[in-house]
Amino acid sequence: MRGASVTAGWRGLGLFWLTVFAVLGLGAGTLQLLGPPPPAPPKPAQAAPPAAAASIPPAKPLVTQQREEPSPHRPGRDTPGPIADPDPALLEPGPDGSTLPRIAADGRMPMQVYAAGFDRTTRRPRIGLVIAGIGMDSAASLAAIRALPAGVTLAVSPYAADPRRMLQAARLAEQEYLLSLPMEPESFPLNDPGKRALMTNLTPDENHTRLDWMLSRFAGYAGVTGAEGMLRGERFAAVKEQMAPVLTELAERGLLYLDARPGEQALPHVWNADVDLVLDEPETAVDGKLADLERIARDKGSAIGLLSAPRPLIVQRVAAWAGQLRDRGFVIAPVSALARPPADAGKK
Repeated sequence: MRGASVTAGWRGLGLFWLTVFAVLGLGAGTLQLLGPPPPAPPKPAQAAPPAAAASIPPAKPLVTQQREEPSPHRPGRDTPGPIADPDPALLEPGPDGSTLPRIAADGRMPMQVYAAGFDRTTRRPRIGLVIAGIGMDSAASLAAIRALPAGVTLAVSPYAADPRRMLQAARLAEQEYLLSLPMEPESFPLNDPGKRALMTNLTPDENHTRLDWMLSRFAGYAGVTGAEGMLRGERFAAVKEQMAPVLTELAERGLLYLDARPGEQALPHVWNADVDLVLDEPETAVDGKLADLERIARDKGSAIGLLSAPRPLIVQRVAAWAGQLRDRGFVIAPVSALARPPADAGKK
């Protein structure tokens, strides 16, 4: 009996260990089939302490090139090419069978239709070049038109006898032109602006009649200017009660105004620009004045220089200088591209 019980005990112990080994073998096989455990997910990065974050400079914002906002009322023309011939839709009957400029029924204005083309997206400093006294010497005027590049602005005298051929040449050369308004200068009576000039001793009605006569002399101009040869119309332009009706009428006719008095003139009622330098006073200082004009353009972004007359030798020097402007980082701009809104724009 005792031997049988011992044998049964050993048999039970063997079955126990056999069971243990079977379970271990089964577990090992299962682990082999499942493969190694997946890697633990990475711990989230801890936020840098405020002091460390402050030491890291923020990324710079992307700088985009600014563009001028288009406006249906501003002067100028973006498309290149010759300037349009006078358009009957931009004319109305004037005194004595003449015609006067006007805004077309569809809203087009002379300061837009008759402007020289200019790419407003350029970021180069802009230089405006105005040649006054055009039309008083036909040969010298035509020579200047042929010698000077596109983008130059001409100021044509209302006293010119027959400027039609000359103005056609200017339009083909992509040179916009302004009508010169003879006005009483500071030096009057030493310098006489002519019998049709706007004068401070006349009534507004008398000056209005004279203004209409000037506006009717020819067509196709983008605006007017007080530059009439060597004269600037300083005395008349300084009298606000006299000048305001003139500016109002110009605006109502869709014209811009170039003030020939050097300096920053903030004019009401009308799109306007002003001359920065008179380049040929004295004539011997032209080269230095051209260098000064470049400096002003670099400082301000734009500048306008005025020649009082198309003198052949000076025109040749200016033409040579203008031909090198692009290589020096500048661009020639017509006055229509440099005009600013009226000083009272948006005011009631």
